[in-house]
Amino acid sequence: MRLILIRHGQTQSNVDHLLDTGHPGAPLTDEGLEQAATLVERLSAEPIEVIYSSDLTRARQTAEPLASAKGLRVMEHPGLREIFAGADDMSSDWVPYVSVLDTWHTDPENKLPGGESWPEFQRRFEAAIAEIAATGVEVAALVSHGAALRVWIPFACANTTAGDARHWRLDNTDYVVIEGDAAGWHLVSWADEDMSGVHQPSEAV
Repeated sequence: MRLILIRHGQTQSNVDHLLDTGHPGAPLTDEGLEQAATLVERLSAEPIEVIYSSDLTRARQTAEPLASAKGLRVMEHPGLREIFAGADDMSSDWVPYVSVLDTWHTDPENKLPGGESWPEFQRRFEAAIAEIAATGVEVAALVSHGAALRVWIPFACANTTAGDARHWRLDNTDYVVIEGDAAGWHLVSWADEDMSGVHQPSEAV
């Protein structure tokens, strides 16, 4: 199975550097809507059979132009939401949040007050992935969120190591391609850089 994991388009929270992790979250800006529209051409060659998004507003809005172009409907899944920051949601100080995520490969139970631990995030995100994989489709596009994708993908893929993506760029509407199944995934590309033949992707992404 081929999964195309897309980060949502720009929101005002992105512009203002706010830690927007709750439901329903900010909508896309005009620029974000334009970014979402570019996915139609960028993914035109991909034989996408299903399109999922998290149930946060920005993710669904990002998925809609692509779904329309492919003749599909967007299916929302709350399991694809951003990693919840708890009491720090909408904070302009990202340091505590990022610091917690950086510890998860050694201290998986660490979390912000009211936020998610690694096991809590992993269970609901991987349940969503397993549910999508169980549909039997060969190619699926999923619109999710920056921290969720940077954390989950290196944990899940055999040719990466937990924490690898901490400093890799994943701008709004950049996407990552992985292949495999729920038993094991392999990183193919990250934001248009080919990763299929390497064990440890470089930070120059």
